Amino acid sequence: MSEAAADLRKTALHALHVELGARMVPFAGYDMPVQYPAGILTEHNHTRTKAGLFDVSHMGQARLWGVGADKAIEALVPGNIVGLALTRIRYTVFTNDKGGILDDLTIGRAGDHLSVVVNAACKEADYEHMRRGLPKSMRLEILEDRALLALQGPAAEAVMARFAPDASKLTFMAFAGMKVAGLDCTVFRSGYTGEDGYEISVANKDAEGFARKLLKEPEVMPIGLGARDSLRLEAGLCLYGHDLDTTTTPAEGDLGWTIAKRRREEGGGFPGDKIILKQLAEGPSRLRVGIKPDGRAPAREGTVVLDAKGKEIGKITSGGFGPTANGPVAMGYVTKGNTTVGTPLGLVVRGTTLGAKVAALPFVPHHYKKA
Repeated sequence: MSEAAADLRKTALHALHVELGARMVPFAGYDMPVQYPAGILTEHNHTRTKAGLFDVSHMGQARLWGVGADKAIEALVPGNIVGLALTRIRYTVFTNDKGGILDDLTIGRAGDHLSVVVNAACKEADYEHMRRGLPKSMRLEILEDRALLALQGPAAEAVMARFAPDASKLTFMAFAGMKVAGLDCTVFRSGYTGEDGYEISVANKDAEGFARKLLKEPEVMPIGLGARDSLRLEAGLCLYGHDLDTTTTPAEGDLGWTIAKRRREEGGGFPGDKIILKQLAEGPSRLRVGIKPDGRAPAREGTVVLDAKGKEIGKITSGGFGPTANGPVAMGYVTKGNTTVGTPLGLVVRGTTLGAKVAALPFVPHHYKKA
């Protein structure tokens, strides 16, 4: 093992990944499975039709304790956390003073604390951001001793019901503590594939045994980072560090829906509020859009985007082949005036300009359990 590989962190399921024949790659400081012997295409299609099990233990899990924690964290995000109902989850972003996105995250309201889940690559910076920005009366508890497994796909509910019947009662973006296969877990009805499913927080010591139980179910197979990426891209979901970053505002990222009406009416009260609210009112100078290449060649991240006259108007931020969409799909930023669905574009791929069009997102319909 190289010194670099030795420095990578391992999740509680690392040994299981190796046993299952996964090809391991560095990701966000962890040694993670990119695919298993079945391959990315099979794993992608299996998740869309049955149920896939993902190890997302590299994500950051935390709890925020303290009276008024909801109001306190609103000073760091544009979402409506004060108005968040019990057991509900909200997707939001941390912003900086220029309106740029530091990370995207979810916040859930439990009975006596807030549940916070952040991205793996940003988690240490996010924790420090919260420590600096929150009152000293707040206590941030980092859950280093817990794994996070995602069970995604149309069969996810049926599989979970065998281990935790109450999981079926949850709707999209709700969560609850419950026994799952006799283990104390927190179960979130959420995911990163566009499919119905769950994210299950379980103690590290129990994670491998629990994963083995799920994998014994006939509908379930292990899924790596490769299929996770193609699934989220088809679903039009952003990947931080690619589609979102500190140079991108929520308005530019087409995340205006995450900024609550109340926050707008109150004039913000979060970092970069004046810039972001002005962009929402007037329209940003550039916008994240779906992009569909005309042929079969995928357009990868960094591909230059041209308008119909050959002028550079943006770049691809995520791109690849969409198995369910049956063709190449991409997301990227284009200038104002080029964002309407159907607008013709050019993509510079290996020195050749290929045709494309602005496409509606998502490329594949979401199948969340809303009620």
